[in-house]
Amino acid sequence: MTIKDIARISGCSVSTISRVINDRPDVRPETKEHVLKVMREAGFTPNTNARQLKIQQSRSLVFVVKGTRNIFFSDFLVQLQRAATLYGYNGIVSYLDENANEIDAAEKILREIKPKGMIFLGGSVTNFQNGFANISVPSVLATLVSNELDFPNLSMVGVDDRAAAKAAVSHLIAQGHRKIAVLGGPATSFPSRMRRLGAQDAMEDAGLVLDDKLYGLCNYDFESAYHAMNSLLARRAEFTALFAMSDVIAFGAIRALVSAGMRVPEDVSVIGFDGITMSRYCVPVMTTIVQPSEQIALQSIELLVRQIEHGAPAQTVTLQPELQQGESVCPCRRNDSV
Repeated sequence: MTIKDIARISGCSVSTISRVINDRPDVRPETKEHVLKVMREAGFTPNTNARQLKIQQSRSLVFVVKGTRNIFFSDFLVQLQRAATLYGYNGIVSYLDENANEIDAAEKILREIKPKGMIFLGGSVTNFQNGFANISVPSVLATLVSNELDFPNLSMVGVDDRAAAKAAVSHLIAQGHRKIAVLGGPATSFPSRMRRLGAQDAMEDAGLVLDDKLYGLCNYDFESAYHAMNSLLARRAEFTALFAMSDVIAFGAIRALVSAGMRVPEDVSVIGFDGITMSRYCVPVMTTIVQPSEQIALQSIELLVRQIEHGAPAQTVTLQPELQQGESVCPCRRNDSV
């Protein structure tokens, strides 16, 4: 008996069963009671115990995580592990440096572990183009969707980074900001390239231009973002708002701004990207683009399981992010904003 059987018997979706099992508040009481009753009558108990080694090997999935200090991936992994367990699979995590080649690492993992499937968290489109043909198992590229990739065993689940970044910068522009700085990764990083293009799209629609002098290059970690913002300030760059390509980058940048005697949002408005848990509890509460991480995790596991167990074709699923209105953005108050 698996979560899919409970979904079939109860007439509910797998995602609803998942939310009931995890005691999520976003399930109607009558639906929750119905599902729990079906589980009791079927004698179903979610399997959270360690499996025997032989079973682990035959039901293992590998999660290849690119970036050891990306907090968004840390939160996301918890949801992936939970979803994998619900389907009776064991998740094995492999961490890589942000600049490592994830395909080379995956080939080594396939030789050593022989998993049933793989989920990549982050990745280089170029690396996939050059080497993914050597990966034989069903795979999912999670949190990244690219029309430049087309492999029969590679599904993709994520948001439209370009459109999401455009929404973020458009929000700043709607608040009267015209001098907008951007902190993010290099053009070799597909998400960074798409998010930069999205920022440019928003500015062009408003008759503005993204000034290269207001682009700070950094990795997706606190320290790198802190130094990137300090570099902008050292160049006496003038801006009233910042689009950070991740919440972690936003936190590092805010630390640098505060250390320089500036206030957020009174002196500089800041909008992030990802919607990690910390964004709701920091001071000020972060205004950010929230990726639907739970949906991405569950969809990634569902697509992978369908490929493994039923030979289903690879699919691309693009989900919608949401704008989290926080306290880190306010209307532009400087006279030189226009």
